[in-house]
Amino acid sequence: MKKKLKIIGIVLLVYLLYVIVGMLAPFVHLKSVSDEGKAQIQAENFYQKPGEKETDRAKIVEENQEALDVRLDMIRRAKKEIIISTFDIREGSSTDDTFAALVAAAQRGVKVKILVDGLYGTLHMSGKDIFQAAGSHPNIEIRFYNTPNPLKPWTIHGCLHDKYLVVDDQYLLMGGRNMFDYFIGTHKGKSTGLDREILIVNTGGEKNSAVYQVKDYFEEVWNLDVCKRKFGSWSKEKRSEKIKELLKHEKELDVPAFDYEEITVPIKKATLVTNPTHIYGKEPYVWETMKQLMLDADERVLIHTPYAVFSDEMYEGMEEVKKKVPNTTIILNSIASGDNICASADYKRNKQKILDTGVQIYEYMGRHSTHGKSLVIDDDLAIVGSYNFDCRSTYVDTETMLVVQGEEIAAQLSENLQTLQDGSLAVDADGNYISNSKIKEREIDSGKERTITILSYIIQCVRYLV
Repeated sequence: MKKKLKIIGIVLLVYLLYVIVGMLAPFVHLKSVSDEGKAQIQAENFYQKPGEKETDRAKIVEENQEALDVRLDMIRRAKKEIIISTFDIREGSSTDDTFAALVAAAQRGVKVKILVDGLYGTLHMSGKDIFQAAGSHPNIEIRFYNTPNPLKPWTIHGCLHDKYLVVDDQYLLMGGRNMFDYFIGTHKGKSTGLDREILIVNTGGEKNSAVYQVKDYFEEVWNLDVCKRKFGSWSKEKRSEKIKELLKHEKELDVPAFDYEEITVPIKKATLVTNPTHIYGKEPYVWETMKQLMLDADERVLIHTPYAVFSDEMYEGMEEVKKKVPNTTIILNSIASGDNICASADYKRNKQKILDTGVQIYEYMGRHSTHGKSLVIDDDLAIVGSYNFDCRSTYVDTETMLVVQGEEIAAQLSENLQTLQDGSLAVDADGNYISNSKIKEREIDSGKERTITILSYIIQCVRYLV
């Protein structure tokens, strides 16, 4: 008996080592964009050229309730097709509203495609009636991107981090929001994540529209071998019952009807930037593009990222940007405000290295954590999407950023970022807060602080995945 237990123990230990090595080793080496790839990234290509026509209009969607209202209005307007790509969907009030609207659209003949990261989809959607009912509807298909296989641990970390909604050939909503109550809608008694999206309206049906760019990208990812259908079949009786419930709920929704011409502003050009779409370690195309655009700035670079976890290449890049553009600022969560313990732990350990690049850091002191990912460059470039300035977004996950040229949209984004900056404390070169009578330093919970302090040492060996 003891011999059998010993053998079992050895087998389990070997398997554990296999999983640990398999899930970590493929990502240890951080790639750089090839010289050929870098040559293709030209800042001038993101600006309108003489004779180019642009019919897209845009709006920054900052508030969580507006994010829900815009979604529901877009879905109600759908005539042919709805596309959703997201990192995470969970049950909740906003999900009830959204899926009720999606089912109602499907009932009137609209084709709906929903793509979700396989790890988080498995954790938060599996076995839930609302997703079973929707996914088994004839006009709705739900796929998971890269559902991890425990026998192939190298599949665990390749995540789909894209977040956008496309309706027909006309509307696009893209940003950093996941699809659940923490980010969407107003829900009393629940914590809130502060996030941001950009709404694009293709008013002229032009093929160069950001809407078409995102649709083409979606089809590329949707048809990858790692994307598999889920919830394709369910009891007809159960589905019918749940569909009736959702349709009843949809009729009760109070959905604003937006005048998109009135709420949006004209733009000059919009360009989609993405990482490679495979599930392994990636050449950092989004980072490299952001760096080149920042280096092309004349007056200022303003970055909003929830966290900053830099690789050596990113430290060097930000130092280069600071030397070229002295007015370079990053707004991020303070450790007390942040909701990602691992990223906060790395920031605690490496904060001084970030400050040594020379960039001005502002730490947000609000009650809620910020989750937006945006840049403003000079006065005419607004960039919004899913990309965090961290190693995971840079080298591991799929990511999408929309680069939009236009003074009015850049002013909108600047105003929103200024509000965040006004709620933040500046950090001096030594890592201390610069006194500001209007802003009080947020105190960190003692338990959270101890956890982060311990993790700040442990996380260093795997920070390339944070």
